[in-house]
Amino acid sequence: MSNDAVRRAMAVDNGPGAVIDGAALAAPSIVEARLGRRQHGIVIGLETFVAATVPVGDGTLRSSFGDLAPVAVTRPEPGASLPFVFDCPGRDFVTQPGDHAVVFGTASELAMRGILVGSPQAIARPRRAGALLRGPAAVRSVIGELDSGLFRALAALVTLVSVSTILLHWGYAKPGMSALDAMYFSVETVATVGYGDFSFVHQDWWLRVWAIFLMLSGITTTAVLMAYLADMLISRRLDHSVGRRRAQRMSGHVIVVGLGAFGLEVARELRANGRDVVVVERDERNRFLSEASALGFPVVFGDATSAATLESARLCDAAAIAILTSDDMVNIETGIAVRDLLDDRWLQGALPVVMRVFDQALSRTISARFGFENIQSIEEITAPWFVSAALGLEVLGAFTVAGHSFTVGRLAVAAHGALAGLAMQALSANTRVIALDRGATGALEHPPRRGTRFEPGDLAYIVGPNDELIEVLRRASAGVERGVVH
Repeated sequence: MSNDAVRRAMAVDNGPGAVIDGAALAAPSIVEARLGRRQHGIVIGLETFVAATVPVGDGTLRSSFGDLAPVAVTRPEPGASLPFVFDCPGRDFVTQPGDHAVVFGTASELAMRGILVGSPQAIARPRRAGALLRGPAAVRSVIGELDSGLFRALAALVTLVSVSTILLHWGYAKPGMSALDAMYFSVETVATVGYGDFSFVHQDWWLRVWAIFLMLSGITTTAVLMAYLADMLISRRLDHSVGRRRAQRMSGHVIVVGLGAFGLEVARELRANGRDVVVVERDERNRFLSEASALGFPVVFGDATSAATLESARLCDAAAIAILTSDDMVNIETGIAVRDLLDDRWLQGALPVVMRVFDQALSRTISARFGFENIQSIEEITAPWFVSAALGLEVLGAFTVAGHSFTVGRLAVAAHGALAGLAMQALSANTRVIALDRGATGALEHPPRRGTRFEPGDLAYIVGPNDELIEVLRRASAGVERGVVH
């Protein structure tokens, strides 16, 4: 359910289970793919753990990272678009030059191994900016919409009043003017008000000539200034419908193609990460338009597969593009149009392209054929939440490594379940326990030792590939009394 009100109403008296917003869950993964993050933060208890991707050379994971939990190792494969992934290898796994390891630990644990990470607040999923933080951004947005001619007209008007103030202060006789009087009379003349408190009748000839020039130039510059302001106010209303004017002045922004529940959530996430966003949408009656307008996203209407529409969204100056419509073929066609329009920049990999494709077989084919590296599926990303919720796991987060999805979750060890009394080392070889909350002591043990046994009431924080994790959950929830959970 993407509607908050409906989701809350459905959850009331629903019994065991969950009502899930797939767009909200999948959006961070899309944003991570766009930002090219190599660190993924997960909050566990009061600690923020980080899955960090770092290059490794010859040696073992133990020699490089000690007790840090290895989540994956990627190894380049000649001729393949994506590297081969070793899921949750042991600490004695032998690495080689060109490999990258994904290891899990707190910021301090990673720092001890020379892995520098951002602050926990920066790595974890950002909160939406409050009103005080949005205020300056809104002011900058309005200033950015103003035509440069308006600033030139304003500068001319200020210069005119300043010069007039100086001339009148030093040249006006009978009875003379203070600096304030001179400024007051200059503004009065330019504004064509004329209160009659000062005049040029008894002044020197050159001052009367200046008065003529001041009146004519004042009328002109004021009229030009008002014209620019009127144009800005009128076009601002039109911009809520087309957004092209605002997009033309943007650079370093992210283009989001498709204003659905998913596209809007991704745009919000990008905004929360400090990125400017331009939305491209085909339907001028889209039901999310009012919300996009309230959030201040410029919307460019048109066919995203058209070069003219992409140029209107300033593709040439964009930092990335996320293609997120609900139609696979439209997304693929748009991606190919982007590739064609970028030309050399595409070959250099200068612009990240994230694409949503439902059909995973199709996504692999498109990736191999056209070189799209970031193809995402809401279904694949959110499936662990649905299955895991049904099996009793509280999913805390998810991330991808070279196309392989990993899930981090919390599982309560039941008194009569298959995990009770099981040694950590007997757990599935392709899953990792990154922390253990002992219910009796309330202490968070991380990383737990391999010989540690699960006890009833423990909260186990586990990470692994989706399929492996779900298999562990299935057996645990079924209460299988076996020595080893495969």
